[in-house]
Amino acid sequence: EINDSEGHPSSSHQALKGTSKWATSLENLLEDPEGVKRFREFLKKEFSEENVLFWLACEEFKKTQGKKQMQEKAKEIYMTFLSSKASSQVNVEGQSRLNETILETPHPLMFQKLQDQIFNLMKYDSYSRFLKSDIFLNLKKSEEQEENPPEAQTAAKRASRIYNT
Repeated sequence: EINDSEGHPSSSHQALKGTSKWATSLENLLEDPEGVKRFREFLKKEFSEENVLFWLACEEFKKTQGKKQMQEKAKEIYMTFLSSKASSQVNVEGQSRLNETILETPHPLMFQKLQDQIFNLMKYDSYSRFLKSDIFLNLKKSEEQEENPPEAQTAAKRASRIYNT
């Protein structure tokens, strides 16, 4: 077993950090708080931040314990993202079929189909644009410069010139 500098098992997935990991999948991006922050920043500019906020609210809802708390959170999600009067309404099919009566008997996966629709919308639409955005590309560039500072590259080039003469 190979361990990293902190003694944690090393794997190819752990080796990828930041933008490199985000670029492999939307799932990896959404698992990283910094990735979520940067993706939200991008979606705000595209006027579609409600998509990731809804997705995050659904993830949080799945962890909710107790019927009373579930009812409160379910209603909050419904009123914020799904109601016709919602302040941050998401564009999902079938939201009209999800009416307020379902909020009385909530269960952890009650928003799953709608959450999946939003995930796919992000995955096949905004995520690919995010990977081409200035926000992402500038972060990637600064990460690469941190990993390979110009002075280290020039020292290596000088060394290779000295030894290759």
